[in-house]
Amino acid sequence: MAVQTIPPGEVFKLGQTDGAADPEIIDVRTPAEFEQLHAAGARSVPLDRLDPAAVMAARGGAVADRPLYLICKAGGRAAKACEQFQAAGHANVVSIEGGTEAWEAAGLPVVRGTGRVISLERQVRIGAGSLVLVAVLLSWLVHPGFLGLAAFVGAGLVFAGVTDWCGMGMLLALMPWNRRGGNPPGSVECKTIR
Repeated sequence: MAVQTIPPGEVFKLGQTDGAADPEIIDVRTPAEFEQLHAAGARSVPLDRLDPAAVMAARGGAVADRPLYLICKAGGRAAKACEQFQAAGHANVVSIEGGTEAWEAAGLPVVRGTGRVISLERQVRIGAGSLVLVAVLLSWLVHPGFLGLAAFVGAGLVFAGVTDWCGMGMLLALMPWNRRGGNPPGSVECKTIR
């Protein structure tokens, strides 16, 4: 089944109609990314902890029949989350086109934290680049066999580009700095930007 998508402006308009309930938006990025910036009204359920059955059971009542909107940074993780919901038998899920980047670019309300975090995609680039650099240096200084590590990382990046699945990104999402949850007192102050 194909993943349904909707532009961010249309999702926002759904909650602006008189008497209409706000659309339910789930952000599937890491907690650290969510704390840095997210669509106003979205709640965080990271992709690596997503349990479609539990999310749908928690909705209950009349809300269960309404569409569930999923958002990430640019759309890739939200589409994967939609596929998980569909595989679990829940078809009424929609990916927000362009993710949080498109939401913010459209001038829609966002919640911005004061803490700074490096996006997961940048962390992958930093990690992959560092591994290649270290491998090249080790092959030059220690043994030419270390070029195999650089080749492995390059092959992993090609695989990630072709399949849209990144093992390094999944591992980095599990790191403690990406799994922060909630707002401990004094850690991240959020404000709504209109």
